[in-house]
Amino acid sequence: MSDKIAAGPALIERAGIDIIPESDRGAKPRDLFWPWFAANVSVFGMSYGSFVLGFGVSLWQATVVSVIGIVVSFFLCGLIAIAGKRGSAPTMVLSRAAFGVQGQKLPGIVSWLTSIGWETSLAITAVLATGTILRTLGWVNGDDDTAVKIIATIAVAVLIVGASVLGYHTIMKLQSVLTWLTGAMTVLFLIFTFDAIDWTTAFSRPDGTFAQTVGALVMVMTGFGLGWINIAADWSRYQKRTASDAQIVAWNTIGGSVAPVILVFFGLLLAASDDDLAAAVGGDPIGALATLLPPWLLFPFLVVAILTLVSGAVLGIYSSGLTLLSLGIRIARPAAAAVDGVILTTGTIFVVFFATSFIGPFQSFLITLGVPMASWAGILIADILRRRTDYDEAALFDSRGRYGAVDALSIGTMLVATAIGWGFVMNQIPGTPWNDWQGYFLDLLGWRDDWGYANLGVLFALVLSFLVTWFGRAGTIRRQEQV
Repeated sequence: MSDKIAAGPALIERAGIDIIPESDRGAKPRDLFWPWFAANVSVFGMSYGSFVLGFGVSLWQATVVSVIGIVVSFFLCGLIAIAGKRGSAPTMVLSRAAFGVQGQKLPGIVSWLTSIGWETSLAITAVLATGTILRTLGWVNGDDDTAVKIIATIAVAVLIVGASVLGYHTIMKLQSVLTWLTGAMTVLFLIFTFDAIDWTTAFSRPDGTFAQTVGALVMVMTGFGLGWINIAADWSRYQKRTASDAQIVAWNTIGGSVAPVILVFFGLLLAASDDDLAAAVGGDPIGALATLLPPWLLFPFLVVAILTLVSGAVLGIYSSGLTLLSLGIRIARPAAAAVDGVILTTGTIFVVFFATSFIGPFQSFLITLGVPMASWAGILIADILRRRTDYDEAALFDSRGRYGAVDALSIGTMLVATAIGWGFVMNQIPGTPWNDWQGYFLDLLGWRDDWGYANLGVLFALVLSFLVTWFGRAGTIRRQEQV
């Protein structure tokens, strides 16, 4: 059983996975706008224009699936955030109500790997962008930018780990400041790159098949909201219990969606106008986009771009530290963030200095972990929507409590849904031969040629897990709330 601890606005947040006491729950639903907006206003979002068009869809198809995928995926994050208000604990602790106190460790491990992967990919993007922009400015000679990459790696790691160690209150203040900085720079970027759009070329792209369109939709959903869904309640745990569920969902959805919708659409216009730019984005997303800017704007763009990427990574590493604690690692929250920081730095060094491609491994990562995360999300969303009362705080930390040690149905659902989902995704991406084992049901049904890259497994895992939980655990949830 956990003791409630104070988590006031000290320099370093001491609250770990404990229940936030009522006296410290002073946040308002609209406060959720800032972390979600700041983390997703990054120019990196424009690179998804290239990624989506890579599925072979037309501009109008890409626009429709981008808007739907972004809004729906962040709406799902908003539903998860309701749990944070009801239980005042991190997402992976609240998930114990659905999986059991010990059973939660299975999705907890997947969640931790997902957060580590996301924050590392953002750090990698920041380091690669630094090298490209400094070469464009002529501050680095040729391709020999090893020293720059080393310095950038250290600087980015220090910024990310430092903010995450300080904790929630520092991060919330940081995000509100970054929102204005990144918003201003994004507007400047749109203004100075508008002439790069070739409207005739962009709108002349032929339509893709229905399967290609679905594949693009899944890519957008996993790349945006579903990529954050495992940490959604971490930022709502400081909400008052009287806060409106609808407002929490709305501010999560608005904060996460408004910037990406605009950025991805603009990225689609740029990528559809220039095939060379679209190809370059795959190797260095931010650096490729920066080449469109006038030289005098490159350095300010670099600074703000790095800060926005750091902003997103900070959210990830803060939450991955909480997830690490929820797995039973008995260290302080700041120490857990520091441990994850070491892993982030190691991963960044490997990709920046030794890997030959960035986008291939990134897409493979999204697909592979996206399937079990989608299953977990379906289970937890159904569990949250079925509940009518706040969580039993003590039982979240006691295997003998009303939530039990292991919920066999939830564990079984996640395992089966993941196995089914992996059978309907195809991971034959250049540079990732180690992941070619997926897609076994596509071969069995003869769907590989038509539906291979649609990645239906993500949607199957999400919907199947939701339906099984909604109908299969209704009685269990009702009994838990009657204890």
